[in-house]
Amino acid sequence: MTKLFTPFSIKGVTLKNRVGMSPMCTYSAYEEDGKVTSWHKVHYGARALGQVALVMLEATAVSTQGRISPQDLGIWSDEQIPGLSELVDVIHANGSIAGIQIGHAGRKADLKEPIIAPSPIPFNDNFQVPQEMTIKQIEETIQRFKDGVQRAKKAGFDIIELHGAHGYLISEFLSPITNKRNDEYGGSKEKRFLFLEKIVKEVKDIWSGPLFIRLSIEEYQDDGNHPEDMLYYVKKLKEQGVDFIDCSSGAITPVPPPTFPGYQVRFSDFIKNNGDIPTSTVGLITSPVQAEEILNNNRADIVFLGRELLRNPNWPIYAAKELKADIQIPHQYQRGWL
Repeated sequence: MTKLFTPFSIKGVTLKNRVGMSPMCTYSAYEEDGKVTSWHKVHYGARALGQVALVMLEATAVSTQGRISPQDLGIWSDEQIPGLSELVDVIHANGSIAGIQIGHAGRKADLKEPIIAPSPIPFNDNFQVPQEMTIKQIEETIQRFKDGVQRAKKAGFDIIELHGAHGYLISEFLSPITNKRNDEYGGSKEKRFLFLEKIVKEVKDIWSGPLFIRLSIEEYQDDGNHPEDMLYYVKKLKEQGVDFIDCSSGAITPVPPPTFPGYQVRFSDFIKNNGDIPTSTVGLITSPVQAEEILNNNRADIVFLGRELLRNPNWPIYAAKELKADIQIPHQYQRGWL
């Protein structure tokens, strides 16, 4: 059996293989109410049918102000729970584990309403200048994350991921580039960690299942966070009971990262083997052999695919054929793979 098609278990949840669908915004809540549509059910259901073990929903906003776009999925209202629950049922019915990424866009919210951030620094000239968050707004936002997790739990998700990467609100607090506060939430690494620390504490009070956090391990600017800085945060998160780090990089500023096949694998490798915590990697991973190498060399525990799964929802079946692994193909499709 190839490593890619061995199970992975974490806190009582078992993935049938090591292929995950990376959370990718689809901007398809067309009524701007944050509710699941039939499109989402087909989109995510197709990847479950294609044998992706972990289907991770796109960034789902804890408030209307925390949306990346007006068409984002949301988890700020109990009215959104039934649609999310139906989506979980679709994923489960097709043999996959259902995860959800919960987040807040911070200064990268592309909205008409006022937006908030740790400090009043716009992402670029095309974005609003955000309001610097008051202590009250910080406390309210922490509660919104907790409330969002409670709704995700009611909807039946197996895994919850907090979005702490890519220049959105949590990563804005963690980064010295975007956090210029001089109160208890800014300054030293320890103070910049306080916002996430409090979110995790509140979440852990109500959620006992696997808790993932996505982090940008490298910010690609001299004055930003680098792997050694993020390892500090990872160790603090592990002490709090976080189970898994979803390793990504960049997007705290408009500076583009240098990209090449597997360009982020080194970050997962570093965190996994120095932080003693399970990790995933993502980024221009396209071939089964490439994925197999990452896992066999102990550089990650799960391989997340993004654009490759947009192109080919059945990638795991193709990968199994190439690697000569024996997997279960939906009986309705078996004749196509003989």
